[in-house]
Amino acid sequence: MIIDCHAHVFQHWQGACGHPSNAIHLKYLQKVVTRPAARAFRARDGKEIKPTMLFRQGDNTWAGLTDVGFRVGRNGQLAFTWEGEDYYVQYHPVGMQELVCPPEFMIAQMINAGVDHCILQAGGGYGAMNDYNAFAQAQSSDRFTGLLNVDEAIADRPEQLAEIDRAVDRLGLKGLYYAHDMSRHGYGRNVDHADFVPFWDKIVARKLPVFIELSSTPNYDRAGYLANLTALDVLLRRYPAHRFLLVMGPPVGHFASTGHWDFPADVLAVYKRDNLLIEIMFPITWGGAWDYPYPEAQVLIREMRDLFGASKLVWGSDMPNVERFCTYRQCVDYVRRHCSFLSAAEKDRILGDNAAALIGLKS
Repeated sequence: MIIDCHAHVFQHWQGACGHPSNAIHLKYLQKVVTRPAARAFRARDGKEIKPTMLFRQGDNTWAGLTDVGFRVGRNGQLAFTWEGEDYYVQYHPVGMQELVCPPEFMIAQMINAGVDHCILQAGGGYGAMNDYNAFAQAQSSDRFTGLLNVDEAIADRPEQLAEIDRAVDRLGLKGLYYAHDMSRHGYGRNVDHADFVPFWDKIVARKLPVFIELSSTPNYDRAGYLANLTALDVLLRRYPAHRFLLVMGPPVGHFASTGHWDFPADVLAVYKRDNLLIEIMFPITWGGAWDYPYPEAQVLIREMRDLFGASKLVWGSDMPNVERFCTYRQCVDYVRRHCSFLSAAEKDRILGDNAAALIGLKS
């Protein structure tokens, strides 16, 4: 069984998508593309640009987002206007004429790519996803396992703790997606802050595997990532029997700029924690710079296998976004077909068995 540990379904992004308002949803989306792996262009002539006009330098909170008429466009684009010029970020594939991804669309993609099951992750840019992830899971439980999400920076508040109970008891969601981005409320508290102990205790008591997407905030630099990894390590050591997955895996820019992993000893110690799995996901961030079948990624996957063992690695795609760079089939085939250094048993673990064990899915 091939399981994609990182996929999405979502309602049309023209709407609030579960948030209290369209305006809040657009703020999430604008923040997501302040430093995108996706390419950005001037609409008038297609000149490629860096979308630095989406935020004020030195302020990486929502307060630093600029007023640029940010909006959801068509053909996979998130559009905005700056000094009278229209621009867009090509966030989704060009073929996505409307920015919507219902469950039936993902199922068609899965059949075409030879993927059996998807774990539905979340994130504020997609919406407040609990109800829609649950809808997809209820409609096609053989195809989808849904994760829940909360507003992470205020996860200690009673309404957020209550949402965990609702998401598990009423909606039947199977794990937690945790976006390490506190920008909406400021960066005063990290994941290991004492205020969040009741939140994490509840997650552990509920036996919800944690899919955590670690960031380099507040300054988007190596120092920020290292500090955040240290905070995550507090949780890994506090809850040694609880399973965590590092979404997106280690950042290539910080630790593999030469084409090979070079982890400091303290970083490697965290990555080697017994209760931490690591997501293999390269095309979504590097598909704009590397060409299929991504030999650069194959080198890094081989080194990850050698460092951590195949039992620690889990393949994910970030569908449908990844199709801005490659097809879904290519996203699985660069591992399935082209990582010839992996044995059949190792591929089985990376492409399905490890994810199945993480979420309790029986093949």
